[in-house]
Amino acid sequence: MTDPTPIVPGPVRRLFHRPSLREARYVADILRTETVGGGLLLFAAVVGLIWANSPWAGSYTALGRYVPWPGGERFHLALTLSQWAADGLLAIFFFVVGLELKREFIAGDLRDPRRAVLPVIAAVGGMTLPAVIYVLTNLSAGGDALRGWAIPTATDIAFALAVLAVISSHLPHGLRAFLLTLAVVDDLLAITIIAIFYTTHFEFLPLVAALVPIGLFALLVRRRRSWWWLLIPLAVAAWALVHASGVHATVAGVLLGFTVPVRPRKEKQPDLDQQTGMAEQTGMAEQTGMAEHFEHVWRPVSAGVAVPVFAFFAAGVSLREAGLTTMLTEPVAVGVASGLVVGKLVGVLGSTYLVARFTRAELAEDLTWTDMLGVALLAGIGFTVSLLIGELAFGADSDRDGQVKTAVLVGSTISALLASLVLVRRNAAYRRLHEEETRDADGDGIPDVYQRPPDSSA
Repeated sequence: MTDPTPIVPGPVRRLFHRPSLREARYVADILRTETVGGGLLLFAAVVGLIWANSPWAGSYTALGRYVPWPGGERFHLALTLSQWAADGLLAIFFFVVGLELKREFIAGDLRDPRRAVLPVIAAVGGMTLPAVIYVLTNLSAGGDALRGWAIPTATDIAFALAVLAVISSHLPHGLRAFLLTLAVVDDLLAITIIAIFYTTHFEFLPLVAALVPIGLFALLVRRRRSWWWLLIPLAVAAWALVHASGVHATVAGVLLGFTVPVRPRKEKQPDLDQQTGMAEQTGMAEQTGMAEHFEHVWRPVSAGVAVPVFAFFAAGVSLREAGLTTMLTEPVAVGVASGLVVGKLVGVLGSTYLVARFTRAELAEDLTWTDMLGVALLAGIGFTVSLLIGELAFGADSDRDGQVKTAVLVGSTISALLASLVLVRRNAAYRRLHEEETRDADGDGIPDVYQRPPDSSA
């Protein structure tokens, strides 16, 4: 009897891959920018919270309720400053999100299904479990408590990347790229939830009419320099029509972002021939696509103005009457906080482990499961979109909205602190190994071989 043919194991599939140099530079640029934006976001939220609980709380409330354009009822634009921040300024934030989404699907990691499946599954798991925890917590709460099921499902890109940028300098780029991709998919799902489940009234004609300025925007943005001055009026018209339709106006920002080309194009530009002295048409490629250019222009506006102003008005919950302890014992607050801290952690980390368990995939050689623990904790920072969904679910200035704001602030802070504890130690381990890698221990002029840090060091 002959021996059976030996089975040669195939190559082990990795959950993470080393990104290209261009992808690594892009992620690094995002992290550097979001550090400042995250700081401004935190500062604005703290100022709003302190003002709302100071002896001058009445002026803070009056400022948020001020209507700068009282004659805009006909166009559904008689909004308070707080509503303008949520519906208007956040459209800029979601425009940048739309640019990021399209870039990831066209030129980023999400263009490859094999590389996209993990962050997509992790994002879905990180949104499903928090919603389940919230629903289970509020089944017996009564009233409209279940309307807030989507509040703990969102991850704040700006805040999470800002925390990662501040505390880490030597973590692998693959881990950073994974967090960005997960947050982008998370935002796409959050936008879908807002459009479907939190549309209070719907008017078909304004929504169809919005396709006209969006289509013209898409046409003109491909002309590059021609008629560029019409882009902002068209964007404002699209926003106004989507707002009038009843769909949350920030969706207009995402749709406009989707229309911007990602890939650079070749243009015919005159080139002087050295022998004939005549101008010839030669193909010249753009250095960057329009999406990257628009993101470079509008990201500072989003991170430096739009999101901080929204955070200033959204985070100003008064704790003087009910008290912090009383508000945090309410089922809505418990569901939101536990969904962010526990639901996000178990959802992201658990779904990632299940993919590795049932597909026999492994982490990349320079990553450990402790690194993934830190990223899963970072996903529990749900600030901007969570506060927005809370206002849509329960209405601004309502009792439940105050509970939501308190829970979002507490849950996001706990997640950020726990993630920092994990990732600071991992960053120190990677820094030590980086120093060993660049040190010529044997004197042969060749750096030591890079090895991943053991989990025990964390």
